[in-house]
Amino acid sequence: MKMLLSKELGNHPWLYAVSGSYQRKGAIVNYHKTVIVGNIGNDPELRQTQTGISVTSFSVAVNERWNDANGDKQEKTTWYRVTCWRGLAETCAKYLAKGREVLVEGVMQEPTVWVDKDGNNRASLELTARTVQFGAGHSGNNGDGNSGERAAKPVADSVDDVPDDEIPF
Repeated sequence: MKMLLSKELGNHPWLYAVSGSYQRKGAIVNYHKTVIVGNIGNDPELRQTQTGISVTSFSVAVNERWNDANGDKQEKTTWYRVTCWRGLAETCAKYLAKGREVLVEGVMQEPTVWVDKDGNNRASLELTARTVQFGAGHSGNNGDGNSGERAAKPVADSVDDVPDDEIPF
């Protein structure tokens, strides 16, 4: 098992990622897991693929605060684009709203890297959610003032079996 911490992840204590492999009954099993905790930056967008599979996307801001060597307060925000599939997508679209705190556990996709108009290197960090836990904050818009479910359960079907041509973005 390899734990990616501190230096390998750019010294972000709020990001926990584990990847590696272990052997079970003669077969090597691989895994990858990323956990982030932050606030939703936009209302979730629920869409359907051409075959009717539900997909929801939203951004999550993860803030890091520290004091530098001079004692001055510093802050950095990292944004993630989170994608949820099937039942998890529908639950997140129903109960989540901008500003709500969430814990997302899932698989980090390969970052998309580009150079912006000012010549700065940029990257888009994308996370495919396996589970989402709802925290404090906005209660979602379910009409009764009740925040609804506390945690969305992982979907039964694997997101890995969705063909690339089914992804609507």
